[in-house]
Amino acid sequence: MNKRRFNSADQLMIGIDSALRTLFGRPQVTERVNPAEALDDAEMSDEERDLTARLMRINHTGEVCAQALYQGQALTAKLPQIRDTMERAAQEENDHLAWCESRLDELDNRKSLLNPFWYAGSFLVGATAGLAGDKWSLGFVAETEHQVEAHLNEHINRIPVQDQKSLAILEQMKEDEIHHATVALEAGGADLPAPIKAAMKLTSKLMTKSVFYL
Repeated sequence: MNKRRFNSADQLMIGIDSALRTLFGRPQVTERVNPAEALDDAEMSDEERDLTARLMRINHTGEVCAQALYQGQALTAKLPQIRDTMERAAQEENDHLAWCESRLDELDNRKSLLNPFWYAGSFLVGATAGLAGDKWSLGFVAETEHQVEAHLNEHINRIPVQDQKSLAILEQMKEDEIHHATVALEAGGADLPAPIKAAMKLTSKLMTKSVFYL
């Protein structure tokens, strides 16, 4: 059976549905199991639980941004196979979104109040990257995933060592981000100019600082 190809109107409606699910509902996940599901919650002080929750909130918002980026890029991607690559990666990022939200619930904490703002901005960036051409769009994916990998390493080092649930989630997320970057480069992603990489890092710092508190 041939896979259905969606027109621009279909893609727009799918994007709206994805945005609503990401921000206010339950995203469509893959068949994978939450890596923290079989682990017991650890004893942590109030300060440790608060820090962990704030870091997991940042990771959750990071996945909100990833969803927006991928959806924006998929909407404007030129080649069908590139669009398919974006859509599969977005679905795997949905796993991360669900896992982070579940962990926030277990820590009796909340998602960021700034998620709609960061989703909108990231969607526009993703759509612009897609319009620039598939090689630049894929290069943007690769660089994003490399920066997310570094950010996850920092959080893995900051989260209390006894919190194996949060660490299991972050380790699996890190593995997935490395895979997504590799796939994007192998599909023809270009190396981005240094000023764009620097701007991406600055934006990421602004997101993490704001979401830590809000």
